[in-house]
Amino acid sequence: MMRLPPEAGSHALAERFPSRATSWQLPNRALALPARPLVMGILNVTPDSFSDGGKFAATEAAIDHALRLADQGADLLDIGGESTRPYSEPVDVETELARVMPVIEALAPRLSIPLSIDTSKAEVARRALAHGAEIINDITALADPRMLEVAQASQCGVCVMHMQGTPQTMQDDPTYGDVVEEVLVFLRQRRDALAAAGLDASRIALDPGIGFGKTHEHNLRLVAASHRLHELGCPLLVGPSRKAFIGKLMGDKEADRTAGTLGVVLSLACQGVQLVRVHDVAEVRQALTLFEASGGLAT
Repeated sequence: MMRLPPEAGSHALAERFPSRATSWQLPNRALALPARPLVMGILNVTPDSFSDGGKFAATEAAIDHALRLADQGADLLDIGGESTRPYSEPVDVETELARVMPVIEALAPRLSIPLSIDTSKAEVARRALAHGAEIINDITALADPRMLEVAQASQCGVCVMHMQGTPQTMQDDPTYGDVVEEVLVFLRQRRDALAAAGLDASRIALDPGIGFGKTHEHNLRLVAASHRLHELGCPLLVGPSRKAFIGKLMGDKEADRTAGTLGVVLSLACQGVQLVRVHDVAEVRQALTLFEASGGLAT
């Protein structure tokens, strides 16, 4: 798929969000962040992920799907071997490694786009980075000190996410006084703590954690206020893809959520969010291409 050149919309976003990050430092390259959100394709090498669990659990199926996502225009790929859907059961290190490592080892020599490892286990991250991954995407915000050591040693990019509780408890009764302010404060504190521990802030991206310990209303508020997180000066990565709040708003939890996901992505694009994590790469790229071409990013 043809890659788009930098857009005029970058100037409009710079005026509206002067603290908006325009690059993300990875081990051997700085990833430019233009006006159009970069599309991170989701590859779940699991039997039980909430939307596509089991479809790509076999290694060859996962590799084929990853190559297909790249052909469809994914700017990055996020590879995970443990489901983090509500009430999912954790897996051990050996199981997670057995799922993701053959896929990463096969893809790294074949793809030029960055690979991200979606894990909260330091050993999984270490092995993935040693075989070609460039990003750690950790839903626990690098809570394990060993994960910070891995990130420092590899000089990789990291994505720090907000989550209330754990996947096993996060949807029991998520409660906030002001969800936007509390998420912003948490992400600022984690950014500062990681920077103080020696992780260069240019390597840190931030994720408000849509669907992770939030009600449907919380998710909508966070999406609508995503632009506020630009004040933290880090790239923003948001993952609304096929989430339950979309089905709730559509009034049908069994409905296809692709169109609803596109609506959320366009809202995030208007707010200058730099990266969106999605299942439906082709549809999202098409929507963003037309949105950009028709002037949506320049307004």
